[in-house]
Amino acid sequence: MDYRVRLRDIREDRDYTQAQIGKILHKSQQGYNHIEVGRAELKIDDLVTLCRFYNLSADYIIGLTNKSFPLK
Repeated sequence: MDYRVRLRDIREDRDYTQAQIGKILHKSQQGYNHIEVGRAELKIDDLVTLCRFYNLSADYIIGLTNKSFPLK
């Protein structure tokens, strides 16, 4: 699974807007949208922030596994 689709699915499943996630990453809604649609790459620092925020592993967020274990 493409990590962009996974990012969108996680965000939508948890009822967050792109603007809300953008604030967490210190980006505008448009800046975060660019990540979800492939106009910008997800930076490692942003991935770490999202892992902590969602309490999910990086492997799950980037699509290396389909098992969503919480961080320990």
